[in-house]
Amino acid sequence: MADDAKALAQRFYDEVMGKGSLEAVDEIIADDFVEHEAMPGLTPGKDGLKQWVTMMRGAFPDLQVEVVSMAADGDEVWAQVIARGTHKGPFMDIPATGNSIEMAMFDRIRLRDGQAVEHWGVAQDLAMMQQLGVIPEMG
Repeated sequence: MADDAKALAQRFYDEVMGKGSLEAVDEIIADDFVEHEAMPGLTPGKDGLKQWVTMMRGAFPDLQVEVVSMAADGDEVWAQVIARGTHKGPFMDIPATGNSIEMAMFDRIRLRDGQAVEHWGVAQDLAMMQQLGVIPEMG
C-alpha cells in the first residue's frame, strides 16, 4: 500500500502539475475529493482542483515539482516538494512578470481504493509573491 500511495503522489506531481493533465486528475482523484486548502473563488472538490491546475499551468507553463522527501503509512502519504516555474501568464490578477519562482510545499494526502480523497497542504505563498515582485522582501 505504501508504494502505491507514493506512486500515486508522484504521478500527481509529474502528470498533473508538471504536464497539466486533467485526464490524470480524473484517474487519480476521487469524485468525492475534499481539498482542505482550497483557494478562495474556486469550486470545491475535484472540479476546483482542475481549475487550480489550469490556473497554475496557465501562469507557470513550465511548472515542475521536485520531490525532496516522501513517506507513506496506511492510507496516507506525505511529501515535501519544491515547485519551480516561470511566470509567463496572468496569476490571480497579476500580469506575467517573467520572474522565476521556487517555493517549498508540504502535502498530506489520504487515499481510498487507489485514489486521493483528501488533501492538506502548506506552501510558501509569501515567498512566491515576493519572487513575483508583488510583495517586497523583508530585510
